[in-house]
Amino acid sequence: MRPRSLLLAIGIATQIVAGAQAGDNVRLPHLGSNADTAFTRAEAAAYGASMLRQMRALGLVVDDPLATQYISTLGYRLVAASTAPKTHFTFFIPREDVINSFAAPGGYVGINSGLITATQSEDELAAVMAHEISHIEQHHLQRAFYDASKMSPLYALVMLGALAAAAAGGGASAPMAIASLGQGALEQHQINFTRKDEAEADRVGIQTLANAGFNPDGMAEFFGRMQLLLRADSGGYEVPALLQDHPVTTLRIAEAAARAHTLDEEMAARRNQPAPGPLPRWETSLLSLPRPLAPAAGAAISTAEHVDAPGSPEAHAYYLLMRERVRVLASDDLNRLERYYAGNLAHDPAFATASNHYGYALVLMRTNHAGAAMEQLRPLLADDPDSVPIRLAMAHAELLDGQRAKALARYARIAHDWPRNAAVALDYAQALILGKDAAEGRTAEALLRPLLDTSDEPEVYRAYGRAAELAGLKVRAAEAFADATFLSGHAAAALDQLTRLSKRDDLDYAQRARIDARIAFLTPIVLLERQQKADSVAGQRTGR
Repeated sequence: MRPRSLLLAIGIATQIVAGAQAGDNVRLPHLGSNADTAFTRAEAAAYGASMLRQMRALGLVVDDPLATQYISTLGYRLVAASTAPKTHFTFFIPREDVINSFAAPGGYVGINSGLITATQSEDELAAVMAHEISHIEQHHLQRAFYDASKMSPLYALVMLGALAAAAAGGGASAPMAIASLGQGALEQHQINFTRKDEAEADRVGIQTLANAGFNPDGMAEFFGRMQLLLRADSGGYEVPALLQDHPVTTLRIAEAAARAHTLDEEMAARRNQPAPGPLPRWETSLLSLPRPLAPAAGAAISTAEHVDAPGSPEAHAYYLLMRERVRVLASDDLNRLERYYAGNLAHDPAFATASNHYGYALVLMRTNHAGAAMEQLRPLLADDPDSVPIRLAMAHAELLDGQRAKALARYARIAHDWPRNAAVALDYAQALILGKDAAEGRTAEALLRPLLDTSDEPEVYRAYGRAAELAGLKVRAAEAFADATFLSGHAAAALDQLTRLSKRDDLDYAQRARIDARIAFLTPIVLLERQQKADSVAGQRTGR
């Protein structure tokens, strides 16, 4: 577990325990309530959003529009085939090389960069995501908190702290780290409860995987690889299996494989059945309804290129590109990664795939070798001239190489072909902003404005702020910069920015209304953060 992840985990848990000591800041469920009332939907959403902002503040999130929209589109393909297709989810990629994933309150699902790069197929990646989706749809987080609260309020708070630690990407050691803060080892009752939830998430997740058109064997295949990696990386010390947040056992792998085999047989039997007679009109109308690959209106997701059928060569090729993209963007050692690509491409013919050349090109761009990156990308673009990731990479390489006019022309063609793609709009807008020209600023502002209603990525708001400034929209720019500050995990600084903005005497009615609404939204969040910080400091001083 990285030190920064441990610090985040302990920080969240400390705030929770400090709130309990204050008495008025934590609302525990009534002992007679059921699990679904452990926390309200609004409380769960607020917790999940706060967690994501804190992770961003510490640089623990890969905020890349192309990778995020891929993981979100994949996630919502699974959600549409699940038992709760209308549930709101937010999928994101923690910048953490630990092979782990987690579900957090409010429908937040984190898939670690280390897990993505450890998978070997989209089926395996989808299997992990289906498992985490099932944890949320089966209300396991509510059950865990409610079950713990029946023992004692303090235990409930420590349990929620352990969940927060797992959400920080802490892997198997995070729950033990939090439990050691005065509570000791987790009770056997909770361990059994977690094992039951894991089994249910496996069972429901495999069904979701099959319903969405993925290979249900993907879950057992990934579990098997994870077990081998855990054995190889144990370092002579075996983490107690019952305290791992995703325990991998031979029995669990066998059960996943057996369930997948059963589903394969059921699907084969359906294919061999004679075609049914005509359906009643109302049933026919239900079958004609489209199954959305995106969340309900208002959810934060952008239109993605990746809509190929699961298991198709196109889907596998896109998955491989995104896996290498995540590998590069999450890396803390670009020199090592450059040697990895260059060495393998030079000595291993089997390594010379489109995705590995693409990954190498991304590394070269990040290490200021744009010309060499273009040499890697040219044959890829010739083989697949419609690929959005490769086209965007070439445009970016041209921009870095000083060929701005050529890059802008390429960006314009991509934007014409994919007018609703958030990654395309952001890349194109950022290239336009570099010119510091008012006309180009207006074009960038128009490209980014539609994204503000759906995106929660700070860079979208930063880019919009810069574009609005160039376009002469000073107030809009200031609002966008405040939004970017808030989404980056700095609520107090964002509130200060908005408060200063509200004191301008040239605001019109609409501008003042928007700013006042933002201030009203941020004020209770900032007050709660300050209270939690004060309580934490007071608790440390008194030794509690």
